[in-house]
Amino acid sequence: MIRTLLLTSAMLVAAPALAQQAAPADPAAQATQPAAPASPAEPQAAQPANPANSVAAIVESEFPAYDTNKDGQLDQGEFSRWMVALKDQEMKATGKTLPPAEVTAWASGAFTTADADKSISVSKPELISYLSGSAGA
Repeated sequence: MIRTLLLTSAMLVAAPALAQQAAPADPAAQATQPAAPASPAEPQAAQPANPANSVAAIVESEFPAYDTNKDGQLDQGEFSRWMVALKDQEMKATGKTLPPAEVTAWASGAFTTADADKSISVSKPELISYLSGSAGA
């Protein structure tokens, strides 16, 4: 569920950028061009946002805020603070509640799963993999 919330947030953030069309280099040239004759619209293949890239962008921007000792890795405490914050956002969005002990236990299990190399820390690639759902979800 947290992954769904994270991916949804990433897509919402990325949607305006994906929807923008390139503007002509010379606005005056656009005004002087004749209108193109009407033709049947050609269907265009939908270009879905790459969820892994969205997750990577979020991890890249948020990681420094949680890596309090600035070692490029998240220890269990740093990781847990981030996951608890995400879980809090999820619970607010869904209206659900969990006792603090269950949230702590969930964060501990998430750390164990995310720490794929069992180094007792979570790197950016491990976190991206975990949040993208490819770490044994």
